[in-house]
Amino acid sequence: MVHLKSNREIALMRQAGLAVWQAHQIAAPMVAPGMTTRRIDAAIEQYFTGIGATPLFKNYPNNLDRKPPFPAVTCMSVNEAVVHGIPNDVPLKEGDIVSIDTGCRLAGWCGDSAWTYPVGRVAPEVQRLLEATEGVLHLALELMGVRSYWSAVAREMADYVRDHGFSTVECFVGHGIGREMHEDPQVPNFPSRSLRGRGDFRLEPGLVIAVEPMVNMGSKLVRLLPDDWTQVTADGQPSAHFEHTIAMTSDGPRALTARPTAAERAEMVGQAPEGA
Repeated sequence: MVHLKSNREIALMRQAGLAVWQAHQIAAPMVAPGMTTRRIDAAIEQYFTGIGATPLFKNYPNNLDRKPPFPAVTCMSVNEAVVHGIPNDVPLKEGDIVSIDTGCRLAGWCGDSAWTYPVGRVAPEVQRLLEATEGVLHLALELMGVRSYWSAVAREMADYVRDHGFSTVECFVGHGIGREMHEDPQVPNFPSRSLRGRGDFRLEPGLVIAVEPMVNMGSKLVRLLPDDWTQVTADGQPSAHFEHTIAMTSDGPRALTARPTAAERAEMVGQAPEGA
C-alpha cells in the first residue's frame, strides 16, 4: 500500500534529503586518481555520525540466505559495477567512473540518492553514458509534473535511454520511501509487467519515491560477484546510476535530495564545500 505524506512530513524528508545531498558534496571533491572508495565511505560515515543521522545501508540484510549484511554506509560501484559495490582500498584511476549511492534517516525520515562521478578525464563514450543517465533522471522529474501515472513516465524514460544508444537495467528498480528506505510502490525505469493494472500508481500530491535509473553502455544483463553484493554488467562494459528522492507536492514534483535553496543553505548544520 502506498502511504501518501503530508506537507509536514515532506518537509521533514527534505531535511534528510539535504543531509544526503551534503554527503555527496563531501564525496565529490574526493573522487580523484589515487583516492580509495573506502576513504570516501569513511568521510561520509563521519559526516552522518556528526549530524546524528543513521546510515540506511550499513548492516542492511542480504536477501541471499545466510549471507552477510552490507558492510558500509555507501555503495561504491566502479566502472562495470552497476549497484551494491562494496568500498575497498583499490586506488581509483584516471578514466574510471564511480557510482556513489548513499542514504540516511534523520529525525525518523529517510533520504536516498546516487550519483556517478568521473575520475579525472573519461573516454568520450563514457561521458555520453553519464550525461544520458543523468539526463533520463531529469526527464523523469520533469515528466512527473505532466503525466498522471508512473507507467507513462517509465515508458518515456526507456525510450530516452534507447534513443541514446544505451540499455536500461531491468532487474533493479526504484522504490517508495518515507520512514523506511524501501516502501511501496516499486518504481521501474522501463515499461514493466508490474505496471499493468494494479501495479501502476498515480502521480499525486503526497507520493514520495526514489527514482534511480541504472544504464549500461552495452547489454542490460548483470551478474552477481562472489562477494554476494556487487552486481556488474554481464559484458564488462561501464554502467551509470543516478537517483533522487522525489516528492509530489501541490506545486508539482520536488527533488528532496537536490541542492538547497539560499534560505535552506543558511539553516544547514555542518556545511561542506559545494561540489558537483
